Amino acid sequence: MNTAILVVSFGTSYKDTLKKNIEALEKDIQKNFPEYEVRRAFTSGFIIKKLKETMNIEIDNVEIALDKLKNDGYEKVVCQPTHIMNGFEYEKFKTMAESKKHMFKEIVIGEPLLYGTEDNQKIVDCLKCEFENSNDNNAIVFMGHGTGHPANSIYAAIDYMMKDRGFKNGFMGTVEGYPEVESVISALKRESYKDVILTPFMLVAGDHAVNDMAGDEEDSWKNIFEKEGFNVNCIIKGLGEYNSIRKLYIDKVKNILN
Repeated sequence: MNTAILVVSFGTSYKDTLKKNIEALEKDIQKNFPEYEVRRAFTSGFIIKKLKETMNIEIDNVEIALDKLKNDGYEKVVCQPTHIMNGFEYEKFKTMAESKKHMFKEIVIGEPLLYGTEDNQKIVDCLKCEFENSNDNNAIVFMGHGTGHPANSIYAAIDYMMKDRGFKNGFMGTVEGYPEVESVISALKRESYKDVILTPFMLVAGDHAVNDMAGDEEDSWKNIFEKEGFNVNCIIKGLGEYNSIRKLYIDKVKNILN
């Protein structure tokens, strides 16, 4: 069948991180699967609108992207999300994709980055390798988004698994879920850490990373940690900037196509 790969992201309004993370992943997928058409869709209507209004960048939502693929003669579409977990945005994406199933011979809906214990192990091992040269006296604190969805429990699971797999100085917190920043600070104090590296656990280093994590506002994580007596260094780098993590997405697509 004439097949296309639709890479579906929440999106970002930061042009630089769009290129470094989402576009980098899309290019890797195209490089690994040159025989397939690779296209982009976002699930955030707000970001789609903002990009159009502020930068004149036009990006389709899932339904419009699928309509275009149908009109271009594609019979099968592999919809691969870049979402971290199966939360509200992933469910929104699935609903959008499933509404167009009748138009194609086949639509395959891919898994988010973390969809079970094996996926958790893989990303912990990736992060452990990426930060293996950091000083053991540094606590590496990852800022996840967090959600009211039950899938939020994955953040605590990742925190536990980091210690279990030898990433002893790795810690996980969230902006809008649990573990909260206060929980992370308590854990660091119990372990007597003084030096902290803050970095996002999100595909893109967008607004949350720039402002909520590393911003100058009083309630940014950087300022909260410094007020608690920690020496803080921020690494504003999305997960999509790590080759090893982009490979995890590529493996998801490979498993579908095989």
